[in-house]
Amino acid sequence: MNVPTTGTGPVVTLFESYGSGADQVARKVAEALGVEYLGQRFSSEQLEEAEKVQESDGDGAFLRFFKRFGLENTDHLDNILIPADQRNEYDLVVENNRTIFEATKSGGVVLGRNATVVLADNPRALHVKLDGPVETRVARAATEAGINLDRAAQRQVHEDEVRADMSLRLYNWDPRLPDHYDLIINTGQLDDDVVAEIIVSACRAKATRAN
Repeated sequence: MNVPTTGTGPVVTLFESYGSGADQVARKVAEALGVEYLGQRFSSEQLEEAEKVQESDGDGAFLRFFKRFGLENTDHLDNILIPADQRNEYDLVVENNRTIFEATKSGGVVLGRNATVVLADNPRALHVKLDGPVETRVARAATEAGINLDRAAQRQVHEDEVRADMSLRLYNWDPRLPDHYDLIINTGQLDDDVVAEIIVSACRAKATRAN
């Protein structure tokens, strides 16, 4: 896509291990920077439903399931020669990239969506991963989602795996590795306000150097 990856406003991308509090942190960062927030594309509930679809109908149905969420008109792609078995992946990537570029033209905070690699060429973008001890993350996720610890633990195993698998399949990168991040923060040791302050300060420092 011939879409510029740079703009005038601050940009932050976040990826989280399940239960690291990224949604709450991202909203605080967006408010502090005065930019829009683009949240995670697929919820925990959607990922659980997709797992059931995959188990019953196979891998192709898994990707078709995800196309139902957030895709707008892709009729303009019909004349592009893409093998049929790759069409679902291609449509997902094209629409996801378009959404991220549009959302960050004037600055923005993006959670997930592989924005870390989509905006890798933007010198003003700060790329952050939030992580923490598994037990801490599961406990936090259970409290925030209003579910028991067993279900949160199941979600943790599934989500950490499936989100990484989707990134590898669609964008050829592994978000579990530190390679693409400017900053990795253990949210099990710091509260959301402190984490947000660290990210905002780092974002402003990186943007200053990019000028």
